[in-house]
Amino acid sequence: MKNMTKMMMAATLAVGTLAAAGCQTTPSVTAPVTQPITTTALQSYDWQLVDAKRTNGAKVTQLFFDPAKPLTLKFFKANGSDRVTFVNTCNNIGADYSVVNGNVVLGNVLSTMMACPEPQASFDTATMATVQGKYSISNNANNMPILTITNSNQVAHFKAISK
Repeated sequence: MKNMTKMMMAATLAVGTLAAAGCQTTPSVTAPVTQPITTTALQSYDWQLVDAKRTNGAKVTQLFFDPAKPLTLKFFKANGSDRVTFVNTCNNIGADYSVVNGNVVLGNVLSTMMACPEPQASFDTATMATVQGKYSISNNANNMPILTITNSNQVAHFKAISK
């Protein structure tokens, strides 16, 4: 009888524990809210690079040689054209752009042709590789916009900076 009581108590405890575990709720995680890519959304902020990783997870170190001068994208309208400039590069680099079906399409990229020393030359090359890809905008946990550019080689994240 003593063993039967122990088994009943153990079974009751086990069922109670399972029932309690089944009734617990997990906190909901809010997925990032994406917003459509528009010229207005792009031109509302300057976009400062905060992270860039290759598809294997390695940091794109060429973009971070000078933390005081991060790659910044400035989208604006000039003489009726939508333009973007890439700030803190050694050469002055920019392009016309358009938004077609929610995708940013860069026109011919124009650049000065200074013979930049390393690591600035690699920064310029990495910049051009980074800005080519699929653009998306979402809000982070603080409800601030984040611009993400994804291509087959890397993913880069830019935070919104007030103009």
